[in-house]
Amino acid sequence: MRTGVPGGAGDGGAGAGDGVGLGTQPGQPAQPPKSSKPPKPAEPSAPGSGSQPGGGGDGTTKPPPSPPPGKPAPPPAPAALTLSAPQRAPADKRWCEKVTVEFRNTGGSPARSGTVTFATHIIGALGVDWATIRSSQSLPTPIAAGATRSETYTVCVESWRVPLGMRVETQDVSAVWE
Repeated sequence: MRTGVPGGAGDGGAGAGDGVGLGTQPGQPAQPPKSSKPPKPAEPSAPGSGSQPGGGGDGTTKPPPSPPPGKPAPPPAPAALTLSAPQRAPADKRWCEKVTVEFRNTGGSPARSGTVTFATHIIGALGVDWATIRSSQSLPTPIAAGATRSETYTVCVESWRVPLGMRVETQDVSAVWE
């Protein structure tokens, strides 16, 4: 890049269209020569070619500009719930148990509705897992963004599924929400 003053030695004149900035410092964008004619539109160049201001020729691009003041902010991220492992406690009937689950909303919006699904295993006297019964209950809503909420559910299966000597264990909990 050449630097200098208009009409100075080694400048070669300040002819229109020579494309070299005058009086520039390294690292600053070039200033076009002053002319009485309006400038011609530039031809588009390949990305990262270095001919665009700020292109630098290294293939990097500038980050997108921040939104101007007065424009609405983008909508917050949707709700994202994480569930703790179920904490089990015996209930008054052998085919039921009390299950406590902690819900943590790590998203940007509140969870407004949803269901919790429990996978309750029926375990025999010798430890054999005979069946898994799924049941659903309502999510304790609303759960605000960034909040944690704990809820204790009574989870039961049909009494005939759990004969004497057998027990229930709610081992898995999942949830869906809006």
